[in-house]
Amino acid sequence: MAIIALVSAKGSPGVTTTALACTLSWHHRVVLAECDPAGGSIMAGYLAGALPGPRGLGELAVGELRDGNLEETFWSQLVDLDAPKRERLLLPGVVDPAQAGSVIPLWQRFADFFAALGRGRPAYDVIVDCGRLHVVGTPWPILRAADVVLIVTAARLPSLSSSQATIRAIERDFAEHRVPAGSLRLLLVGDGHSRGEVSKALRLPVIEHLPHDPRTAEVLSHGGTVRSGRPLMRAAGALEVPVRALLDRRRARLGWPAAQEVPDAV
Repeated sequence: MAIIALVSAKGSPGVTTTALACTLSWHHRVVLAECDPAGGSIMAGYLAGALPGPRGLGELAVGELRDGNLEETFWSQLVDLDAPKRERLLLPGVVDPAQAGSVIPLWQRFADFFAALGRGRPAYDVIVDCGRLHVVGTPWPILRAADVVLIVTAARLPSLSSSQATIRAIERDFAEHRVPAGSLRLLLVGDGHSRGEVSKALRLPVIEHLPHDPRTAEVLSHGGTVRSGRPLMRAAGALEVPVRALLDRRRARLGWPAAQEVPDAV
């Protein structure tokens, strides 16, 4: 199992929508962690604020700083998106800006914990919504720990221009911290240039191109019934195949143990 981190540049669309679409269509157990330092949006948007009481990353961080009991409290902070199966779980992001100061010092702690979830019984993939890169408190330890880092960008020129700087910033950081190469890929969203054109322009492979599907994006952003047959949901589910292939190739090249199959997958 793996950590799959999604990040975008300023002005690029769709990180949270893409992460949620993947979570709802993934074929293995998965936790979606909203680690955007600017705040989470799924509770207020897709879930329409329907859950009672505070829950999520901010509460988890406050408890960890106070009591140091992340392993015990983590599961109580999750939302079951497919209740009661506990196969698609959400760790909501920060909703109170005052909590951001508690979260930022714990990015490494969360990165280590997410990695351990992939080795648990049962094991979970962790899809991490890291938001836009150039904000205060970027979760760099999570990006460095991720098995796959997907830079979400629209396939049009303005987004590609800002994504160029984001890619180079991540590459510099990874080189400085000796992160093994091969985790970075582009994930295109919507209409625009072809995969080949974008890959050539940004000097980075494109792992997949998700279709323009405003109806589904609206539901994922503001709530409603998600239809698995819609173009975005089908493409998000299919994304797992190239992600697994990339992960297997990277593990083989680095001599890491192969990912364990989960017999009771979703």
